[in-house]
Amino acid sequence: MEASRKIVIAHRGASGYLPEHTLAGYAMAYALGADYLEPDLVSTRDGELICCHDIHLDRTTDVAVRYPARARSDGRWYAADFTLDEVRTLHARERVDETGARVFPGRFDANARGFGVPTFTELLDLVAALNRQTGRRVGVYPETKSPEFHAAAGLALEPTLLALLAEYGYTGRDAPVFVQSFSPTNLRVMREEMRSELPMIQLIGHTELEADWITPAGLDAIASYADGIGPDKTLIVESEGALVQAAHDRGLLVHPYTFRADQLGPGYNNLRAELAAFYFDYDVDGVFTDFCDIAGALLHPDRGGALSAAP
Repeated sequence: MEASRKIVIAHRGASGYLPEHTLAGYAMAYALGADYLEPDLVSTRDGELICCHDIHLDRTTDVAVRYPARARSDGRWYAADFTLDEVRTLHARERVDETGARVFPGRFDANARGFGVPTFTELLDLVAALNRQTGRRVGVYPETKSPEFHAAAGLALEPTLLALLAEYGYTGRDAPVFVQSFSPTNLRVMREEMRSELPMIQLIGHTELEADWITPAGLDAIASYADGIGPDKTLIVESEGALVQAAHDRGLLVHPYTFRADQLGPGYNNLRAELAAFYFDYDVDGVFTDFCDIAGALLHPDRGGALSAAP
């Protein structure tokens, strides 16, 4: 595929530079030339979709400080237990692990204020306004997080997601959107039961179940309800690129994850080299990256260079 047709997916926004899933991070990713902005979506108690990678709030916000008594018995604070008004009181921050240590120590100031948890509607408003202003056609790439958890809680994600996308003009096969999920059931519900024609991507990780998805029979099944796969990038390396060819043979796009300048794949000295290998040697159609400027500079050198000091 020609470089001009390959895409850059801003993974949780410009999360190499600003806290993930914040409006500032999404706006920066847009400015850095991303083709798609990727929000992970979870539901609040009152059924509002918010941009957050986890069904929990404690690793990326100050919820434990503001609402110390609201943790469940497992010690986690669940978005589904909070109203949108309550979520709006939280400060978003750089991700920490279960010990409170920063996952990416070299990134944005973990103590900085001024970042909130946006709704999906706010992201859609931002993209629409920027597209009007610039004349670009940047799309969105929402992921439904833990759809089975939400369904069991009476907070099904699919109806709200599809209704919001339709409200903002994302309808039909050519809409600048990809709906992604690790759940085949979730994608099948939207495609087969809800009759959505929107492009859909089956995410693939490293579980025993998912190992069957990258077999010929598994890819045939995915091609019956999805438009592409989003595999962990190591699956492509392990197959020596055969997974990409097998997917392409079935008309499936391939968008691997996740490419980071501060978390390189084995054998690469810098992110540009890793991205070049995947874009041009493995011939993937797009990548999820925290550093969309580096990917954009590689695909479209005429648009300017990368912001990152990382080579």
